[in-house]
Amino acid sequence: IKPKLALIFCNMKIDTEEVADFLYDNEFLAQSLNGDLNQKERNETLLMFSNKSTPILVATDVASRGIDVKDIDLVINYDLPHDPEIYIHRIGRTGRAGASGQALTLYTPRQAEKIDFTAPEASLEKLSTLRADKNFSMSSDMVTLCIDGGKKSKLRAGDILGTLCKEIGIDAKNIGKIDIFEFQSYVAVSKSVANKAFNGLRKGNIKKMNFRVWRL
Repeated sequence: IKPKLALIFCNMKIDTEEVADFLYDNEFLAQSLNGDLNQKERNETLLMFSNKSTPILVATDVASRGIDVKDIDLVINYDLPHDPEIYIHRIGRTGRAGASGQALTLYTPRQAEKIDFTAPEASLEKLSTLRADKNFSMSSDMVTLCIDGGKKSKLRAGDILGTLCKEIGIDAKNIGKIDIFEFQSYVAVSKSVANKAFNGLRKGNIKKMNFRVWRL
């Protein structure tokens, strides 16, 4: 299983951080999403997952409410959810809109009866049936740039796209999702042009206005 975008669920906040740190240390680019994040941190974490700058999100059920991200091709229940409704809600995040997806749930021998109750239709396998490809890791081809201006500055996605393409000379195929908020805007660009985009936006202007720019 070699997903491009994966969502991992934990029952406790501290586990989301430990799992994300473990993955990151093993060359799997991951971020945690839990109730300890402030609203700005939550928004930016979700944004980087949705624009594919971060390929793995490790979340609690409460923190994951409202996640509507396309192309999630793997959901992993690191912890067994407490009831079938939560299980269905979790695994429903993959395979949307006719796309295919997979869901894996980890459980201990002690939880054998609970897994039958929580996920009665799941096929049960031993962990040894999974094979690790030591050459596989999950990083991202995208980088998110933050622009210190948004709707209040009358910025639009087309303004940012036009500046990147026409003024800085970046091919549109290297520009990903653009999100505009009240006071800040975010644009995902390919790593191959990230420095060019960053320097161009920082030294140039958008709609004849200068903005601070930084990388997330």
